[in-house]
Parts: sequence; structure tokens; C-alpha cells
Amino acid sequence: MPKRKSGGGSIPPWMVTYADLMSLLLCFFVLLLSFAEIDLVRFKQLAGEMSEAFGVQRQVPAETIPMGTSAVFDRFSPAEPQPTLRDEVRQTTTQERLRHDTFREQVQTRMDQRIDALKLKVEEALRSAIDEGGVRVERDGANVLIRIDEQGTFPSGSAEVTSDFIALLQALSDALSPMPGEIAIDGHTDNVPIRSSRFRSNWDLSAMRSATVANRLLENPGLDPTRLTVMGHADTRPLAPNDSEMARALNRRVEITLQLGPAVEREVLSAMALSAVQ
Repeated sequence: MPKRKSGGGSIPPWMVTYADLMSLLLCFFVLLLSFAEIDLVRFKQLAGEMSEAFGVQRQVPAETIPMGTSAVFDRFSPAEPQPTLRDEVRQTTTQERLRHDTFREQVQTRMDQRIDALKLKVEEALRSAIDEGGVRVERDGANVLIRIDEQGTFPSGSAEVTSDFIALLQALSDALSPMPGEIAIDGHTDNVPIRSSRFRSNWDLSAMRSATVANRLLENPGLDPTRLTVMGHADTRPLAPNDSEMARALNRRVEITLQLGPAVEREVLSAMALSAVQ
């Protein structure tokens, strides 16, 4: 029986190398496929846990933040700044504010002119009483204040007006009826106590005098009664210390305030809006 040749039927040596290469390629493509379908967040979390478990890149808390240098700061050269949207918004806001301030100044200027004109009309209506010295007309901000002394208006301790005062109130009512604004009437007395069958105190006397002035003004049907308010202040708001007869006479008065602020502002704004439309 002839002997079989040694090595007959065995795998050639190159086949082993080829098989190893194919196995490695298969593992490589399987690994690529697994990376393509893996959840990156979960993979990083798993990789981090495994690195900590094996002692690689273990987290060690640092007491101080390590400092370093950067070539960016060493070789930094600032360029010319370009305008940003924020800069443009600031410029626009500033311009709008300037226009708004200019508009408010125009409104205030026209209001001042209108209030001064109304004050002049009141002075013209009360010219004779002003010249005699019993009436003063002043401007108080956006108001026109008409201060009437007790002399020649009410008898002492009484709320009945004199005939001269009636004529003055009629002229004042004619002047106030076409004017805008509210009308406040305030009565004031000195600090001398009063107690009579009609007035229990200076509060009653001051309130009754202001009410009497209001009733005389409302004898003019052209004056709207809803514009009037009446108050009595007794001796709580003196113009001078009540230490002499002259000072007490100055404190006994009736003040009529024409409150023009809101009404005149509406007039000015309406006139400016109408002129802008035209």
C-alpha cells in the first residue's frame, strides 16, 4: 500500500492569512455599523462611566482654577468697531426723546401764552377793583388766583355781600363763564373766635362766605355750576401771622382760583392737531 504524501489535503498557508483578514474586515464593518446606529449621548455617558470604573481620567476636584496664556490675547489687535443694532436702537431712542421733549416744550409754551392771556382778561374785567386795592390777580402755576380782601366785601362777622361786591362778582362771572377750567372758591378768616346765633365758629363763617360768592357767580346763567367747588378754611391758612390788626385784615379774604391746567392743555393739543392735519 503506497504511502500518502505528507501535507496532502491540508489547508494552504495563505488561506489562514486570508481568513484572518476577512475576519478583521468583518469586525471592522460591524464596528462601523454599530457606531452609525448608536446613541451618541448614551455612548458618551457609558464611556465616561467605564473610564471612571477603570481609573482612567478620574475626576479630581481642583481648589484653584488653572490659569494659562493664550496667543489670542498676546497678539490681539483691535479693529475699527462696526455699528451694531443696539447702537442704532439707542440713536433712534435718543432722537425720539428729543422730538418728544421738543413737542412738550412747544405745548408748554403755548399753554403759558394761553394762561397769561386769560389772566389779562380777568384783570381787565376787575380793573377798577384792582386799582382801588381790594383785589389782586396772580398766576399760580397753571392757575389764575383772584384774591379778594374782606374790606368792602362782607360786613364784620357776616356773610352778606355788600352792593359794591355784588357788582364786582357780576363782572367776574361774565369774564369767567366763557373761560375753560374749574373754579374753586375758598373762604378764610383770622384767628379771632366768633360765636353767634348763626355761626358757631370761623369754620361756619368761612364756608358761608365762599358759598355766598358761589351763589352770586351762578346768577349768570352762562356759568356752568358743575365747574364750581366751595370750601371754608377758617384761620388754618393765613397769609401773615395774626399778631396785628393789619395782618388779621389781610387773612380775612375770599380766594377764587381758576384752575386752567388740564383744560388749557386739551385746547392746545387740539389746536396743534388741527393745524397738523391742515
